[in-house]
Amino acid sequence: MQGWSSRASGRDDVRFAMEPVTPGTVYFAPPNYHLLVDAGLPVDAGPQLALSTDDPVNHSRPSIDVLFDSAAEVYREHLLGIILTGANEDGAAGLAAVHDAGGLTVAQAPGTAQSSAMILSALERRPVDLVLDLEGIAKLLNGMCASEPRGRT
Repeated sequence: MQGWSSRASGRDDVRFAMEPVTPGTVYFAPPNYHLLVDAGLPVDAGPQLALSTDDPVNHSRPSIDVLFDSAAEVYREHLLGIILTGANEDGAAGLAAVHDAGGLTVAQAPGTAQSSAMILSALERRPVDLVLDLEGIAKLLNGMCASEPRGRT
């Protein structure tokens, strides 16, 4: 996996797993692999991404629950979890883990989703901090990026 790079997407700011987490970079889980955040060793090396071929979770691999749960352990209250449209329960437990760790939780407004099953499952499991339409989510992210000091993850 280490040889995968941004060339697959044609964009220099998009990368694939198996490298240290870098601020301002978008990562994608390759098909049929769970993507996890690891604290990294030594600890001062910072968070790293890892891939797993463990069993599917909620019929999904990659699973949002696996990613959110591992990210919540590492980033705790510095994490933002967002659930968007989806057709199964994957993501509900992970978003609850983000909430329980003190992170900010956001759900797409169910009425604006192509499929609301994933969102409704998350909302039934644990209250979220914000329920927004896609435009509201974009505004939130843009506002956070504008106010975030460079160099933080």
